[in-house]
Amino acid sequence: MSRAQSRPPAEAERTGAGRREPTAGRLRTIVVLGGLTAVAPLSVDMYLPALPQLAGDLSTGTSTAQLTLTACVFGLALGQAVAGPLSDAWGRRRPLMIGLAAYAAASLLCVAAPNVQTLIALRLVQGMAGAAGIVIARAVVRDRYDGVAAARYFSTLMLVNGLAPILAPVLGGQLLRVTPWPGVFAVLAGIGVALLLAALAWLEESLPPERRAAGGLGATLRTFRSLLADRAFTGYTAALALSFAAMFAYISGAPFVLQDVFGLSPQAFSAVFGVNALGIVAAGQVGGRLAGRVPLRRLLGAGLAVEAAGAVALVSAVLAGAGLAAVLPALFLLVAAQGLILPNATALALSGRPPQVAGSASALIGVGQFAVGGAVAPLAGIAGPDTAVPMAVTIAVVAAGAVAAAVAARPRIASPG
Repeated sequence: MSRAQSRPPAEAERTGAGRREPTAGRLRTIVVLGGLTAVAPLSVDMYLPALPQLAGDLSTGTSTAQLTLTACVFGLALGQAVAGPLSDAWGRRRPLMIGLAAYAAASLLCVAAPNVQTLIALRLVQGMAGAAGIVIARAVVRDRYDGVAAARYFSTLMLVNGLAPILAPVLGGQLLRVTPWPGVFAVLAGIGVALLLAALAWLEESLPPERRAAGGLGATLRTFRSLLADRAFTGYTAALALSFAAMFAYISGAPFVLQDVFGLSPQAFSAVFGVNALGIVAAGQVGGRLAGRVPLRRLLGAGLAVEAAGAVALVSAVLAGAGLAAVLPALFLLVAAQGLILPNATALALSGRPPQVAGSASALIGVGQFAVGGAVAPLAGIAGPDTAVPMAVTIAVVAAGAVAAAVAARPRIASPG
Protein backbone atom coordinates (compact mmCIF):
# COMPACT_ATOMS: atom_id res chain seq x y z
CA MET A 1 0.00 0.00 0.00
CA SER A 2 1.07 3.56 -0.51
CA ARG A 3 2.82 5.32 2.30
CA ALA A 4 0.40 7.53 4.22
CA GLN A 5 1.04 11.21 3.72
CA SER A 6 -0.68 13.98 5.63
CA ARG A 7 -0.90 17.74 5.38
CA PRO A 8 -0.19 19.89 8.42
CA PRO A 9 -3.24 19.96 10.71
CA ALA A 10 -3.80 23.69 10.31
CA GLU A 11 -3.95 23.35 6.52
CA ALA A 12 -6.29 20.40 6.84
CA GLU A 13 -8.61 22.54 8.94
CA ARG A 14 -8.78 25.31 6.36
CA THR A 15 -9.39 23.12 3.33
CA GLY A 16 -11.79 20.45 2.24
CA ALA A 17 -13.25 19.47 -1.04
CA GLY A 18 -15.82 16.93 -2.03
CA ARG A 19 -17.87 15.84 -4.98
CA ARG A 20 -21.18 17.59 -5.46
CA GLU A 21 -24.14 15.22 -5.43
CA PRO A 22 -27.81 15.72 -6.30
CA THR A 23 -29.80 16.52 -3.17
CA ALA A 24 -31.81 13.28 -3.24
CA GLY A 25 -28.70 11.17 -3.77
CA ARG A 26 -26.82 12.96 -0.99
CA LEU A 27 -29.73 12.44 1.40
CA ARG A 28 -29.86 8.71 0.60
CA THR A 29 -26.11 8.44 1.12
CA ILE A 30 -26.34 10.22 4.49
CA VAL A 31 -29.11 7.86 5.59
CA VAL A 32 -27.15 4.76 4.57
CA LEU A 33 -23.84 5.91 6.05
CA GLY A 34 -25.59 7.11 9.22
CA GLY A 35 -27.28 3.74 9.52
CA LEU A 36 -23.98 1.91 9.06
CA THR A 37 -22.25 3.96 11.75
CA ALA A 38 -25.28 3.32 13.98
CA VAL A 39 -24.58 -0.44 13.99
CA ALA A 40 -22.45 -0.05 17.12
CA PRO A 41 -24.95 1.87 19.28
CA LEU A 42 -27.80 -0.31 18.01
CA SER A 43 -25.90 -3.51 18.84
CA VAL A 44 -24.92 -2.24 22.28
CA ASP A 45 -27.66 0.12 23.44
CA MET A 46 -30.79 -1.76 22.41
CA TYR A 47 -30.22 -4.55 24.90
CA LEU A 48 -28.91 -2.40 27.75
CA PRO A 49 -32.27 -2.38 29.59
CA ALA A 50 -32.23 -6.19 29.35
CA LEU A 51 -28.84 -6.69 31.02
CA PRO A 52 -30.23 -7.29 34.53
CA GLN A 53 -32.89 -9.65 33.09
CA LEU A 54 -30.28 -11.44 30.98
CA ALA A 55 -28.03 -11.94 34.01
CA GLY A 56 -30.91 -13.47 35.93
CA ASP A 57 -32.14 -15.73 33.13
CA LEU A 58 -28.66 -17.07 32.38
CA SER A 59 -27.79 -17.40 36.09
CA THR A 60 -24.70 -15.22 35.89
CA GLY A 61 -23.25 -12.20 37.68
CA THR A 62 -23.08 -8.55 36.72
CA SER A 63 -19.49 -8.62 35.40
CA THR A 64 -20.11 -11.78 33.37
CA ALA A 65 -23.26 -10.30 31.86
CA GLN A 66 -21.23 -7.22 30.93
CA LEU A 67 -18.82 -9.51 29.07
CA THR A 68 -21.53 -9.92 26.43
CA LEU A 69 -21.11 -6.18 25.89
CA THR A 70 -17.31 -6.42 25.97
CA ALA A 71 -17.30 -9.28 23.44
CA CYS A 72 -19.37 -7.25 20.99
CA VAL A 73 -17.12 -4.23 21.44
CA PHE A 74 -13.94 -6.26 20.91
CA GLY A 75 -15.57 -7.79 17.84
CA LEU A 76 -16.27 -4.29 16.53
CA ALA A 77 -12.55 -3.51 17.00
CA LEU A 78 -11.18 -6.70 15.41
CA GLY A 79 -13.60 -6.58 12.50
CA GLN A 80 -12.53 -3.07 11.58
CA ALA A 81 -8.88 -4.15 11.48
CA VAL A 82 -9.84 -6.66 8.78
CA ALA A 83 -12.56 -4.82 6.86
CA GLY A 84 -10.68 -1.50 6.59
CA PRO A 85 -7.62 -2.79 4.68
CA LEU A 86 -9.82 -5.12 2.61
CA SER A 87 -11.91 -2.15 1.51
CA ASP A 88 -8.73 -0.34 0.40
CA ALA A 89 -7.86 -3.30 -1.83
CA TRP A 90 -11.30 -4.57 -2.95
CA GLY A 91 -13.35 -1.38 -2.93
CA ARG A 92 -15.95 -0.41 -0.36
CA ARG A 93 -19.05 -2.32 -1.47
CA ARG A 94 -17.97 -5.98 -1.47
CA PRO A 95 -16.60 -6.15 2.12
CA LEU A 96 -19.61 -4.13 3.26
CA MET A 97 -22.16 -6.55 1.81
CA ILE A 98 -20.36 -9.58 3.27
CA GLY A 99 -20.21 -7.96 6.70
CA LEU A 100 -23.88 -6.95 6.78
CA ALA A 101 -25.05 -10.43 5.73
CA ALA A 102 -22.90 -12.04 8.44
CA TYR A 103 -24.18 -9.52 11.02
CA ALA A 104 -27.80 -10.46 10.34
CA ALA A 105 -26.98 -14.18 10.62
CA ALA A 106 -25.03 -13.79 13.88
CA SER A 107 -27.85 -11.72 15.40
CA LEU A 108 -30.33 -14.50 14.65
CA LEU A 109 -28.06 -17.07 16.29
CA CYS A 110 -27.92 -14.91 19.45
CA VAL A 111 -31.67 -15.46 19.83
CA ALA A 112 -31.10 -19.17 20.48
CA ALA A 113 -28.02 -18.88 22.73
CA PRO A 114 -28.47 -21.50 25.51
CA ASN A 115 -25.98 -20.01 28.00
CA VAL A 116 -23.92 -16.94 28.63
CA GLN A 117 -20.71 -18.48 27.24
CA THR A 118 -22.36 -19.14 23.88
CA LEU A 119 -23.88 -15.66 23.86
CA ILE A 120 -20.48 -14.09 24.52
CA ALA A 121 -18.97 -15.99 21.56
CA LEU A 122 -21.83 -15.04 19.25
CA ARG A 123 -21.65 -11.40 20.33
CA LEU A 124 -17.97 -11.43 19.33
CA VAL A 125 -18.92 -12.67 15.85
CA GLN A 126 -21.79 -10.21 15.63
CA GLY A 127 -19.46 -7.33 16.46
CA MET A 128 -16.80 -8.44 13.95
CA ALA A 129 -19.40 -8.61 11.18
CA GLY A 130 -21.04 -5.31 12.06
CA ALA A 131 -17.66 -3.58 12.10
CA ALA A 132 -17.54 -3.57 8.30
CA GLY A 133 -20.29 -0.97 8.12
CA ILE A 134 -18.64 1.33 10.66
CA VAL A 135 -15.14 1.35 9.20
CA ILE A 136 -16.30 1.53 5.58
CA ALA A 137 -18.71 4.40 6.30
CA ARG A 138 -15.80 6.50 7.59
CA ALA A 139 -13.67 5.52 4.59
CA VAL A 140 -16.44 6.51 2.17
CA VAL A 141 -16.61 9.96 3.77
CA ARG A 142 -12.82 10.33 3.42
CA ASP A 143 -13.02 9.18 -0.22
CA ARG A 144 -15.26 12.17 -0.89
CA TYR A 145 -14.26 14.84 1.64
CA ASP A 146 -11.34 16.15 3.69
CA GLY A 147 -10.65 18.60 6.51
CA VAL A 148 -13.50 20.95 7.36
CA ALA A 149 -15.79 19.37 4.75
CA ALA A 150 -15.24 15.97 6.34
CA ALA A 151 -15.91 17.36 9.83
CA ARG A 152 -19.19 18.86 8.62
CA TYR A 153 -20.20 15.57 7.01
CA PHE A 154 -19.34 13.60 10.16
CA SER A 155 -21.41 16.11 12.16
CA THR A 156 -24.30 15.57 9.77
CA LEU A 157 -23.99 11.83 10.28
CA MET A 158 -24.27 12.49 14.02
CA LEU A 159 -27.86 13.59 13.36
CA VAL A 160 -28.67 10.15 11.93
CA ASN A 161 -26.26 8.21 14.11
CA GLY A 162 -27.34 10.10 17.20
CA LEU A 163 -30.89 8.86 16.84
CA ALA A 164 -29.68 5.29 17.42
CA PRO A 165 -28.66 5.71 21.07
CA ILE A 166 -31.86 7.70 21.63
CA LEU A 167 -34.20 5.17 20.08
CA ALA A 168 -32.33 1.92 20.77
CA PRO A 169 -32.71 1.72 24.58
CA VAL A 170 -36.27 3.07 24.35
CA LEU A 171 -37.10 0.38 21.80
CA GLY A 172 -35.29 -2.19 23.92
CA GLY A 173 -37.23 -1.17 27.00
CA GLN A 174 -40.54 -1.40 25.14
CA LEU A 175 -39.59 -4.75 23.60
CA LEU A 176 -39.07 -6.13 27.09
CA ARG A 177 -42.75 -5.49 27.76
CA VAL A 178 -43.75 -8.05 25.11
CA THR A 179 -40.73 -10.33 24.71
CA PRO A 180 -37.79 -11.61 26.78
CA TRP A 181 -34.29 -10.43 25.95
CA PRO A 182 -33.73 -12.76 22.90
CA GLY A 183 -36.36 -10.75 21.04
CA VAL A 184 -33.95 -7.80 20.98
CA PHE A 185 -31.53 -9.81 18.85
CA ALA A 186 -34.29 -10.81 16.43
CA VAL A 187 -34.92 -7.11 15.84
CA LEU A 188 -31.17 -6.52 15.32
CA ALA A 189 -31.18 -9.24 12.66
CA GLY A 190 -33.97 -7.42 10.86
CA ILE A 191 -32.02 -4.15 11.04
CA GLY A 192 -29.01 -5.90 9.49
CA VAL A 193 -31.12 -7.10 6.57
CA ALA A 194 -32.60 -3.61 6.08
CA LEU A 195 -29.13 -2.01 6.00
CA LEU A 196 -27.92 -4.60 3.51
CA LEU A 197 -30.82 -3.86 1.15
CA ALA A 198 -30.38 -0.09 1.53
CA ALA A 199 -26.64 -0.27 0.82
CA LEU A 200 -27.24 -2.45 -2.24
CA ALA A 201 -29.75 0.04 -3.61
CA TRP A 202 -28.32 3.42 -2.62
CA LEU A 203 -24.58 3.27 -1.88
CA GLU A 204 -22.33 3.63 -4.89
CA GLU A 205 -18.72 2.48 -4.98
CA SER A 206 -16.54 5.40 -3.84
CA LEU A 207 -13.11 3.84 -4.48
CA PRO A 208 -12.66 2.95 -8.18
CA PRO A 209 -10.11 0.26 -9.15
CA GLU A 210 -7.44 2.73 -10.24
CA ARG A 211 -7.37 4.29 -6.76
CA ARG A 212 -7.21 1.05 -4.78
CA ALA A 213 -4.22 -0.13 -2.81
CA ALA A 214 -2.02 -2.96 -4.05
CA GLY A 215 -0.20 -5.50 -1.93
CA GLY A 216 -1.04 -8.01 0.77
CA LEU A 217 -0.51 -8.34 4.50
CA GLY A 218 2.98 -6.89 4.42
CA ALA A 219 1.79 -3.73 2.68
CA THR A 220 -1.06 -3.39 5.15
CA LEU A 221 1.32 -3.65 8.11
CA ARG A 222 3.63 -1.05 6.54
CA THR A 223 0.67 1.30 6.17
CA PHE A 224 -0.34 0.72 9.79
CA ARG A 225 3.24 1.41 10.92
CA SER A 226 3.38 4.62 8.88
CA LEU A 227 0.11 5.84 10.35
CA LEU A 228 1.09 5.00 13.92
CA ALA A 229 4.37 6.88 13.48
CA ASP A 230 2.40 10.06 12.75
CA ARG A 231 2.10 11.91 16.07
CA ALA A 232 -1.03 13.83 15.06
CA PHE A 233 -2.85 10.72 13.84
CA THR A 234 -1.91 8.74 16.95
CA GLY A 235 -2.77 11.56 19.33
CA TYR A 236 -6.18 12.33 17.88
CA THR A 237 -6.97 8.63 17.62
CA ALA A 238 -6.02 8.13 21.28
CA ALA A 239 -8.12 11.13 22.34
CA LEU A 240 -11.10 9.70 20.47
CA ALA A 241 -10.53 6.19 21.89
CA LEU A 242 -10.28 7.37 25.50
CA SER A 243 -13.35 9.61 25.16
CA PHE A 244 -15.21 6.66 23.69
CA ALA A 245 -14.03 4.59 26.65
CA ALA A 246 -15.62 7.11 29.01
CA MET A 247 -18.81 6.69 27.01
CA PHE A 248 -18.58 2.91 27.24
CA ALA A 249 -18.01 2.99 30.98
CA TYR A 250 -21.28 4.93 31.14
CA ILE A 251 -23.01 2.53 28.72
CA SER A 252 -21.85 -0.51 30.67
CA GLY A 253 -22.41 0.84 34.16
CA ALA A 254 -25.51 3.00 33.80
CA PRO A 255 -28.08 0.16 33.49
CA PHE A 256 -27.02 -1.17 36.89
CA VAL A 257 -26.30 2.19 38.54
CA LEU A 258 -29.53 3.89 37.45
CA GLN A 259 -31.77 0.84 37.91
CA ASP A 260 -30.23 -0.99 40.88
CA VAL A 261 -28.67 1.90 42.81
CA PHE A 262 -31.18 4.67 42.07
CA GLY A 263 -34.25 2.48 41.47
CA LEU A 264 -35.26 3.52 37.94
CA SER A 265 -37.46 1.15 35.93
CA PRO A 266 -36.20 -0.15 32.54
CA GLN A 267 -38.52 2.33 30.83
CA ALA A 268 -37.35 5.29 32.97
CA PHE A 269 -33.74 4.27 32.35
CA SER A 270 -34.45 4.21 28.62
CA ALA A 271 -35.89 7.72 28.80
CA VAL A 272 -32.82 9.05 30.67
CA PHE A 273 -30.52 7.33 28.21
CA GLY A 274 -32.45 8.83 25.30
CA VAL A 275 -32.29 12.38 26.70
CA ASN A 276 -28.53 12.06 27.14
CA ALA A 277 -28.13 10.80 23.58
CA LEU A 278 -30.18 13.77 22.37
CA GLY A 279 -27.36 15.88 23.77
CA ILE A 280 -24.96 14.15 21.37
CA VAL A 281 -27.14 15.14 18.42
CA ALA A 282 -27.43 18.76 19.57
CA ALA A 283 -23.70 19.14 20.21
CA GLY A 284 -22.89 17.52 16.87
CA GLN A 285 -25.10 19.95 14.99
CA VAL A 286 -23.59 22.93 16.80
CA GLY A 287 -20.12 21.67 15.93
CA GLY A 288 -21.06 21.18 12.28
CA ARG A 289 -22.30 24.76 12.01
CA LEU A 290 -19.15 26.12 13.65
CA ALA A 291 -16.73 24.02 11.54
CA GLY A 292 -14.92 26.34 9.14
CA ARG A 293 -15.43 29.35 11.39
CA VAL A 294 -13.80 27.79 14.45
CA PRO A 295 -10.67 25.62 14.02
CA LEU A 296 -11.34 21.91 14.41
CA ARG A 297 -8.81 21.64 17.23
CA ARG A 298 -10.72 24.25 19.24
CA LEU A 299 -14.00 22.43 18.72
CA LEU A 300 -12.35 19.23 19.88
CA GLY A 301 -10.89 21.05 22.88
CA ALA A 302 -14.32 22.40 23.81
CA GLY A 303 -15.78 18.90 23.70
CA LEU A 304 -13.00 17.50 25.86
CA ALA A 305 -13.47 20.33 28.38
CA VAL A 306 -17.20 19.58 28.67
CA GLU A 307 -16.47 15.87 29.05
CA ALA A 308 -13.93 16.57 31.80
CA ALA A 309 -16.40 18.85 33.60
CA GLY A 310 -19.03 16.12 33.49
CA ALA A 311 -16.55 13.55 34.82
CA VAL A 312 -15.51 15.77 37.73
CA ALA A 313 -19.15 16.55 38.57
CA LEU A 314 -20.03 12.86 38.46
CA VAL A 315 -17.23 11.77 40.80
CA SER A 316 -18.10 14.61 43.19
CA ALA A 317 -21.80 13.72 43.21
CA VAL A 318 -21.21 10.00 43.75
CA LEU A 319 -18.62 10.41 46.51
CA ALA A 320 -20.76 13.01 48.26
CA GLY A 321 -23.90 10.87 47.98
CA ALA A 322 -25.68 13.79 46.34
CA GLY A 323 -28.31 11.60 44.70
CA LEU A 324 -29.90 11.30 41.28
CA ALA A 325 -30.53 15.04 40.90
CA ALA A 326 -26.77 15.65 40.84
CA VAL A 327 -25.78 12.52 38.90
CA LEU A 328 -28.08 13.03 35.91
CA PRO A 329 -26.75 16.49 34.84
CA ALA A 330 -23.18 15.21 35.12
CA LEU A 331 -24.00 12.25 32.88
CA PHE A 332 -25.68 14.56 30.38
CA LEU A 333 -22.54 16.71 30.07
CA LEU A 334 -20.36 13.64 29.70
CA VAL A 335 -22.49 12.11 26.94
CA ALA A 336 -23.33 15.32 25.04
CA ALA A 337 -19.62 16.15 24.75
CA GLN A 338 -19.21 13.20 22.39
CA GLY A 339 -21.09 15.17 19.74
CA LEU A 340 -18.15 17.58 19.57
CA ILE A 341 -15.36 15.08 20.23
CA LEU A 342 -16.12 12.23 17.82
CA PRO A 343 -16.63 14.13 14.52
CA ASN A 344 -13.73 16.53 15.02
CA ALA A 345 -11.23 13.98 16.34
CA THR A 346 -12.10 11.69 13.43
CA ALA A 347 -11.76 14.46 10.85
CA LEU A 348 -8.43 15.60 12.30
CA ALA A 349 -7.06 12.05 12.35
CA LEU A 350 -8.13 11.32 8.75
CA SER A 351 -7.29 14.72 7.25
CA GLY A 352 -4.82 14.51 4.39
CA ARG A 353 -4.79 10.70 4.17
CA PRO A 354 -4.90 9.51 0.54
CA PRO A 355 -7.98 7.47 -0.42
CA GLN A 356 -6.00 4.26 -0.89
CA VAL A 357 -5.19 4.17 2.83
CA ALA A 358 -8.42 5.70 4.16
CA GLY A 359 -9.79 2.27 5.03
CA SER A 360 -6.65 1.32 6.96
CA ALA A 361 -6.62 4.67 8.79
CA SER A 362 -10.31 4.27 9.61
CA ALA A 363 -9.58 0.74 10.83
CA LEU A 364 -6.92 1.91 13.28
CA ILE A 365 -9.28 4.57 14.59
CA GLY A 366 -11.98 1.95 15.09
CA VAL A 367 -9.64 -0.61 16.66
CA GLY A 368 -8.45 1.92 19.21
CA GLN A 369 -11.96 3.18 19.84
CA PHE A 370 -13.59 -0.18 20.49
CA ALA A 371 -10.64 -2.04 21.99
CA VAL A 372 -10.12 0.61 24.67
CA GLY A 373 -13.88 0.93 25.18
CA GLY A 374 -14.27 -2.83 25.52
CA ALA A 375 -11.42 -3.09 27.99
CA VAL A 376 -12.85 -0.33 30.16
CA ALA A 377 -16.50 -1.48 30.13
CA PRO A 378 -16.22 -4.26 32.79
CA LEU A 379 -14.42 -1.90 35.19
CA ALA A 380 -17.64 0.05 35.65
CA GLY A 381 -19.23 -2.93 37.42
CA ILE A 382 -16.20 -4.43 39.11
CA ALA A 383 -17.58 -3.82 42.62
CA GLY A 384 -21.02 -5.21 41.83
CA PRO A 385 -24.36 -3.55 41.04
CA ASP A 386 -24.82 -1.70 44.34
CA THR A 387 -22.37 1.19 43.91
CA ALA A 388 -21.72 3.91 41.32
CA VAL A 389 -18.14 4.61 42.46
CA PRO A 390 -16.29 2.33 39.98
CA MET A 391 -18.18 3.80 37.02
CA ALA A 392 -17.53 7.38 38.11
CA VAL A 393 -13.82 6.85 38.82
CA THR A 394 -13.27 4.96 35.56
CA ILE A 395 -14.91 7.74 33.57
CA ALA A 396 -12.79 10.40 35.28
CA VAL A 397 -9.51 8.57 34.60
CA VAL A 398 -10.10 7.96 30.89
CA ALA A 399 -11.48 11.48 30.36
CA ALA A 400 -8.25 12.89 31.79
CA GLY A 401 -6.29 10.62 29.45
CA ALA A 402 -8.26 11.94 26.46
CA VAL A 403 -7.30 15.50 27.31
CA ALA A 404 -3.63 14.53 27.59
CA ALA A 405 -3.70 12.71 24.24
CA ALA A 406 -5.24 15.69 22.45
CA VAL A 407 -2.59 17.99 23.91
CA ALA A 408 0.14 15.61 22.70
CA ALA A 409 -1.35 15.63 19.17
CA ARG A 410 -0.96 19.37 18.70
CA PRO A 411 1.92 20.69 16.59
CA ARG A 412 5.05 21.51 18.55
CA ILE A 413 4.93 25.02 17.08
CA ALA A 414 1.37 26.30 16.86
CA SER A 415 0.21 27.12 13.35
CA PRO A 416 -1.77 30.30 12.60
CA GLY A 417 -5.55 29.91 12.75
